[in-house]
Amino acid sequence: MAREAKMVIDKAYQVSAVDKRIFGSFIEHLGRAVYDGLYQPGHPLSDAHGFRKDVVGLVRELGVPIIRYPGGNFVSNFFWEDSVGPRESRPARLELAWRSLETNRVGINEFAKWVKQTDSEIMMAVNLGTRGIADACNLLEYCNHPGGTKYSDLRISHGVKEPHGIKVWCLGNEMDGPWQIGHKTMEEYGRLACETAKAMKLIDPSIELVSCGSSSLEMPTFPKWEAVTLEEAYDYIDYVSMHQYYGNEENDTNDFLAKSDDMDAFIAAVISTCDYVKAKKRGKKKIHLSFDEWNVWFHTKQSDDEMMYQKPWRTAPALLEDIYTFEDALLVGLMLITLLKHADRVKIACMAQLVNVIAPVMTEKNGGSAWRQTIFYPFLHASKYGRGTVLQPLINCGKHGTKHHGEVTDIESVTVYHEEKDEVTIFAVNRNLEEDVKLVTDMRGMPGYQVLEHIVLEHSDLKAVNGPGTEQVFPRVAEQSKTEGDILESVLHKASWNVIRLGAKR
Repeated sequence: MAREAKMVIDKAYQVSAVDKRIFGSFIEHLGRAVYDGLYQPGHPLSDAHGFRKDVVGLVRELGVPIIRYPGGNFVSNFFWEDSVGPRESRPARLELAWRSLETNRVGINEFAKWVKQTDSEIMMAVNLGTRGIADACNLLEYCNHPGGTKYSDLRISHGVKEPHGIKVWCLGNEMDGPWQIGHKTMEEYGRLACETAKAMKLIDPSIELVSCGSSSLEMPTFPKWEAVTLEEAYDYIDYVSMHQYYGNEENDTNDFLAKSDDMDAFIAAVISTCDYVKAKKRGKKKIHLSFDEWNVWFHTKQSDDEMMYQKPWRTAPALLEDIYTFEDALLVGLMLITLLKHADRVKIACMAQLVNVIAPVMTEKNGGSAWRQTIFYPFLHASKYGRGTVLQPLINCGKHGTKHHGEVTDIESVTVYHEEKDEVTIFAVNRNLEEDVKLVTDMRGMPGYQVLEHIVLEHSDLKAVNGPGTEQVFPRVAEQSKTEGDILESVLHKASWNVIRLGAKR
């Protein structure tokens, strides 16, 4: 007999409206993300500008509203001036973060053109590693100022009359990390972030700024890094960044699927630190979170390290091309649920990355096709049906043991209410690998709803993967939910991602 879980949902138990930017993503000049990914001149499906139309179609399908660019570690040695102007005049550079050759064939203006095709916006990062305040201000002037100044007129001379109007800017990347070119101490970065933010907001007061937080929960300086840097930059910044990747190096799926609990604890700790700084400074504003790098990443780390050091300085080498399993898709679903649960403070989030590099979308070389990885589907469902207001989840369910995380809940779930459509969506993962769970949802606070569909992503092989033309892991509509009065009963199969959509009776 299946285990049983109980849940209560009510319109009155609201967490927050979902900021659509929580479904953002990330493109870095790394591996085949740009070259041989979104940009492939001569490909049968590329447009006149060299952008692959099939990739644009898949990105539009995901509904990504904001895309972080151009890095990532790449940005800490990025000379933006080399990426604009006539292509024939752009120099090639040694790219130090990933030990590759950057040709600058695609730069800021080309990327802005591509982003418009995907119905998205740019989230720009500035180089605070090898450069600093003046460079950040010059880039902002180039991108956002209408004209009549050195750098805005330079943009116009490059054939881009209208400013890009980029609203969200990252003040560097992972500056707490010793691997970062131009790594800073927390005191150094706090002062630099403060002064850069102050200057940038003098140029364009409408922009939103993201201060670098810790690169992961495991950083030895966490959470002191947030406390020290925010105390310096609090008055001028709007968000603090968070980054976190997970892997199943021990091949322990049971414990792997518990790692979303770490993500939840990480978010809670950063919120506490932000609020501590607010209280200490007698501040009035809340600092929100930009979880602008998150995903599963571990499959290719060893081979990537070998390639970077044995075959360096190549253009678009195949780096970080993790091929994702079904169990990876389950953890991605759990991470999306965690982000939505914290919609009151997490306003921006970027799955890292978007194309070829630890990505939901992959492209074949030599004129081949683009295809969907297993992780494509939970992100698609959350982006498509997760817009609205998050309702506080009240769940009572069984638990199971794990190696490193103790006992964890069988079910992780969140509910989103879309008032305009009068629809309710329940996202739920059964992370119990052995037993199905019957989820009984009390909807007395939301009477008169009926099941529109119950979408399920599941597979008998946790290691199943997708590939070009061979999609083993894909969603299906199942007859696993029904309503009787104000009670919704749903069967959640073991190790499954579920999207239960409800609509008001007409």
